[in-house]
Amino acid sequence: MPQNHGQVWWTELRTRDVAGALTYYKDVCGWNFEALEMQGILYHVGRRGDRPVVGVADMRALPELDGAPPHWFSYFAVNSLERALEKSAARGGQVIRPPVPIDGLGRIAIVSDPSGAALGLITPE
Repeated sequence: MPQNHGQVWWTELRTRDVAGALTYYKDVCGWNFEALEMQGILYHVGRRGDRPVVGVADMRALPELDGAPPHWFSYFAVNSLERALEKSAARGGQVIRPPVPIDGLGRIAIVSDPSGAALGLITPE
């Protein structure tokens, strides 16, 4: 895993118009989507061939995003989620969502950097 540290590991679109987004990205990017239930939320995984490349989440199922505009959100791979959270806090970042396991993917947390920009951190399985 050390070779993956710092790489963009996953990115997802957060939108309130999931159907419109799926149609748009299928047409423009050629992605095919598979609907999965993840932690009680319907999540759409976009694939290029057999390779998963993006996710699409319905913002209406994420109350913490009330009032936020639709946006793309990225998760960065880290060797140790706990160590990355410690370093983030030491450098002025804030933990927005503490670590949670995601079956088959790894453990994720959401933080903000010192400028207030939100990002995801993941220690992949």
